[in-house]
Amino acid sequence: MKTVYDIIIAPVLTEKSYAQFDHKKYTFKVDINANKFQIKEAVEKIFGVEVEKVYTMRYDGKLKNKNSRVPTGKTARYKKAIVKLTPASKTIEFFEGMA
Repeated sequence: MKTVYDIIIAPVLTEKSYAQFDHKKYTFKVDINANKFQIKEAVEKIFGVEVEKVYTMRYDGKLKNKNSRVPTGKTARYKKAIVKLTPASKTIEFFEGMA
């Protein structure tokens, strides 16, 4: 059985994700087999916040070495989740100094 720390892999820190901090939306790279309920539970347990909604996106791996005639491999596929907190919830302290 997976723990909550196996579900949340890493935060996604991009300009687009920084812009969503004001709306209490945080982006994470998550386990590819995790569903929205597991992601919600993991974020609530790890950070001690209340989650209103979870948006998920799946990305397939891209071909590597496109300059040759035969591609030599693919990058790993992954899943990304955007977590929206309730208005009454506190912010996630991990992201406070980054915005």
